[in-house]
Amino acid sequence: MLSAVVVPEKVSPALQDDLRQEHGNLFHVVLLDDDEHTYDYVIEMLQKLFFFPLETAFQHAVEVDTKGRTIVITCGLEEAEFGRDQIQSYGADPRMPQSKGSMSAIVEPAGNTATV
Repeated sequence: MLSAVVVPEKVSPALQDDLRQEHGNLFHVVLLDDDEHTYDYVIEMLQKLFFFPLETAFQHAVEVDTKGRTIVITCGLEEAEFGRDQIQSYGADPRMPQSKGSMSAIVEPAGNTATV
């Protein structure tokens, strides 16, 4: 999901700076694990909100469960904030009585994703 720009080695410093500015201001939407949501909930949410195919949504569900977090998308700040807000307003998991609300997500800088 990360977007990288591959540029030949002999590029002017000015072009390198332009590429870093254009592609270096990306942000990750990170889904955080909890014990109040099922795999089915995570898969369903990611398919509905981000149009992920079943396999991709399942891989994110496994990663958030085993690692405590998963990077859902990488994009500009406004889009990342919107994605985070969508996750946080999706609602409780009806499959689990102890689920009181949506999952948590954060936005964090992706760092310089340009490859020069």
